[in-house]
Amino acid sequence: MALCLSNIFIRNNLFMLSAFERMVAFRYLRARREEGLISVIALFSLVGIALGVATLIVVLAVMNGVRGELIKSIIGLEGHVSVVAGAHGIQEFDALSKRISAVPGVKSALPKVDGQIMASYKGTATGAMVVGYRYEDLKEKPLLVNRMVQGSIEALKDGQGIVIGQRMAEKMGLQVGDALTLISPEGRATIAGLVPRVKAYTVVGLFNIGMFAYDNSLIVMPFEDAQSYFKLKDNGENGVSSIEIMADDADTSQAVARAISAILTPDYRIYDWKTSNNSIFQAVIVQRNVMFLILMLIILVASFNIISSLIMLVREKGRDVAVLRTMGASRRSILKIFIACGAFVGVMGTVVGVVFGLLIAFNTERIQLWLEHMMGHKLFADELYFLSHLPSKVEGSEVVSVVAMSLVLSFLATIYPARRAARLDPAEALRYE
Repeated sequence: MALCLSNIFIRNNLFMLSAFERMVAFRYLRARREEGLISVIALFSLVGIALGVATLIVVLAVMNGVRGELIKSIIGLEGHVSVVAGAHGIQEFDALSKRISAVPGVKSALPKVDGQIMASYKGTATGAMVVGYRYEDLKEKPLLVNRMVQGSIEALKDGQGIVIGQRMAEKMGLQVGDALTLISPEGRATIAGLVPRVKAYTVVGLFNIGMFAYDNSLIVMPFEDAQSYFKLKDNGENGVSSIEIMADDADTSQAVARAISAILTPDYRIYDWKTSNNSIFQAVIVQRNVMFLILMLIILVASFNIISSLIMLVREKGRDVAVLRTMGASRRSILKIFIACGAFVGVMGTVVGVVFGLLIAFNTERIQLWLEHMMGHKLFADELYFLSHLPSKVEGSEVVSVVAMSLVLSFLATIYPARRAARLDPAEALRYE
């Protein structure tokens, strides 16, 4: 099968080889017993290239998947662009939301209340983020609405309680129906000093988004309850913390942010999702680039093995090359024969690597679950890797780039040994025969 594949590749893609050149190249690829070391080195070269290509495809797919999941989770809850004001929030937010919605490229503008608090239950406390949306605006949050594992988001419609992440509930020992106490550091001043705001809310639902940061520390509260708790609806005021904007396309968020900034006063601050989460995505990009360079070294080392095996083959076949030259074979024919021998190793290694790489990349989650079942523990800590699973996304252009680089390195590795064989002097090679 391998010889058939190589025959197809050499005939159609590598060079237009004559029948004589193909025959000699295939004979050299089938090493005899006394040439076993050459065959072993060539096999190691093939395996090295296959491992490098497969690993590179898998790593790039996983990095793309992680980036995609992070973007989907962050945008699904935080929107593309946020408009915030001072400590007293944004007043007359409905009118401002309508103005922003009229900006080209804006899909929706949702008022939002948010703030940092401490959550406490039976002596267990943790930091958390509270967000409040109008019930009708929650339809713009399918990532939240469709990930309810207990209870229902419908309970927020009548202000019956709060919805929290499943991991927070597990960490604090909470069940649906329990009362969670929220403590805000921004309290009220009394004669005894600053007293923090403390209020208990009933847990009416649990969600599991799949991103650790949200599942472990996010609390969703009815809009008006959130306004009252954070004192944005007090003493005649009626404000929100920010306005969350969804653009028609996530990639146009920076242009949309500039357009919104042009219609607002300097009192407002505007952030797009790329700026707000820049550190996370930069870390992913740096890891991806470093892994790419490291894995390319595997392919490079395997290419050096091709050079070694071909040099040994040239030395072993020196007498044969001399005989071929005396029989009329040109230097070009000898060059093409040895390039074909080395290219076979590179092509087959690349093909095997692509097949195995794609098989793994398309089944990363199944492989993860199988390994976790076999080992009896989780392979990836959610708090370190942000996600509860290992996603992957194969980009065709990246696979083509990996294949191209592997083939180019393999081809370059054949040039020096092949030129050395082509320059061999027949008289010198046969002098002591």
